[in-house]
Amino acid sequence: EAKSRASPGPMANLSDRVKLVGSAAALLVVIGLAFSRSSYAPSLLGSNLATNANELKLASWNMAAINNNPFEYWLTLSNEHYDSVMNSVQEFIMDPGEKDVKVKEVFTQAMFDELVSTMQHQGGQYDRDSIKAVTKLWKSDFSQRRIVSDFIRDGELGQKRLTSMPDRITNTVALRDGSFAYRPTVINCFAGSLDSTEEWWSKWRKFMFVDAIDTVKVGSKKPADMLAKIPRAKYPLLTVEEERISVPLQTLICAIFDCILVHMLNTLDAELLDGASQSALRAAPEGDQSWQGLRSQICHSLNLKKNDRILEILKDAYSDRDVISLQEVAGAFIERAKADKTLTQNFHIAAPVKRSASDQNSVVLLSKQRFPAGVIEDATNRLKFQDPKAIAAGDITLVRASDLFNRDFIIGSFHGDTNGLASIPLITAVAREAHRNELLILGLDANTYSSGVDGKKQDVLKFAEAYRRLKLDSCWGPIPNPEEFTTYNARTFLQPQLNKASSKAEIREKGDVNPKDFILFRQGTFNTEIVSKDNTGQREYVEEMVFPTLEFPSDHGVLSATLAFSDQWIK
Repeated sequence: EAKSRASPGPMANLSDRVKLVGSAAALLVVIGLAFSRSSYAPSLLGSNLATNANELKLASWNMAAINNNPFEYWLTLSNEHYDSVMNSVQEFIMDPGEKDVKVKEVFTQAMFDELVSTMQHQGGQYDRDSIKAVTKLWKSDFSQRRIVSDFIRDGELGQKRLTSMPDRITNTVALRDGSFAYRPTVINCFAGSLDSTEEWWSKWRKFMFVDAIDTVKVGSKKPADMLAKIPRAKYPLLTVEEERISVPLQTLICAIFDCILVHMLNTLDAELLDGASQSALRAAPEGDQSWQGLRSQICHSLNLKKNDRILEILKDAYSDRDVISLQEVAGAFIERAKADKTLTQNFHIAAPVKRSASDQNSVVLLSKQRFPAGVIEDATNRLKFQDPKAIAAGDITLVRASDLFNRDFIIGSFHGDTNGLASIPLITAVAREAHRNELLILGLDANTYSSGVDGKKQDVLKFAEAYRRLKLDSCWGPIPNPEEFTTYNARTFLQPQLNKASSKAEIREKGDVNPKDFILFRQGTFNTEIVSKDNTGQREYVEEMVFPTLEFPSDHGVLSATLAFSDQWIK
């Protein structure tokens, strides 16, 4: 990671030195290639050193995927029990029938009484007046609701964030020692047993109210003390009273929600597997057959071992790339990548100087063969925006480098906002920053949509109009195909925001199936020879396959391209 240099004098001198190094390196490669014809050629002059002067191999990959909830998105798994469980959850929620019992039959009065007593001892935001108001709501409202039709499917609870807000804060908490604390719930990677609602309840109370955890963000706190009032100004459906009592209220809502999920999954497992208990299913000779075993399998591949698999894909399938632009990269992965001998032997790693507050960073990998001197300058802070708040720290990394053949480059990686509205301002700023004598390469998740809505969701063809106006081209050409999808996923019914859920049959219609990823360059500098997608980790793309999968832990495909330099840039 190179620091920015504002003064042109040292910059010019450094550039000259880089070009001198590049010339020397190019000469060594030529000598090496000639010498490699001899049987006595040194082993370091392998095939990867035969860098083709007149083509550039690129890849761009948003490597984020499942966050905390292993059941949040539909997955492609070679596991029949997974489809059975997820389809049963969908049926339970959409047509519960007699299973739609009252909340007090699942989250019992005894549980509520224990919760009230625990909140009273907690103090702080759990004041007596608020707890008294929540008790009235329990008696008159929540205890009498049906668990599915009146609670799980209550869209107003979602819009008020009374379920999703406490879940977001306490679901999976990063600790200072590098580990995580998990709230006992179905929708994270909690490793303990949840064989019954009674067992869940004792563990849930202990997690929320008894033990302080040493968190990265707020220091040592009990999870219950991490909850904050939900502002009515931001979520206007909240009443004035609900805002006032929102801490104990969201605590109750979160407890009921988690309890219903444990009840539902254990009930469905018993139905699907001939009435077997959770303990019997987990002790089965053929391996854990319970929903908890299924969750463990998913967590192992997509959460706990995700970084291992990402590194494996980069090293095994994309080590031949000259540039790799990565998006939504966690800080832990950056440190892991820098410590990986194989990756660092092949690539310079350029990460944001100022990291993302949401731990979603854009990173550039530069081939040490193509760019022996690495990063000359980090140009990220040189970018100028009309609305600086539109781009957060870590969203863009932009660097300057010179290749083995003395060509100057400006190379970037960018992750757009959810609706893609920051993508056009970003590419505008990058195009303005690029010098005439520089080759521009930008790999990005533009978050564009096949069918956009002006001012709300960035339409892919209107994004293309914008990059053409800037004299840019893309690996997809000047007019991309709106159905050249690089995402193919959808949320299940096993997550707090049911308004975003879809059945497996509705994934194409209601899911995130869109052409989001691009590699941009200046018009007239390159011709696209090869462009391909990958959703397997083996440089293959299976159309209409839902991903992530256990083998491919991202919800974006890898986009790769081989570009041929235009005549004026040929060496």
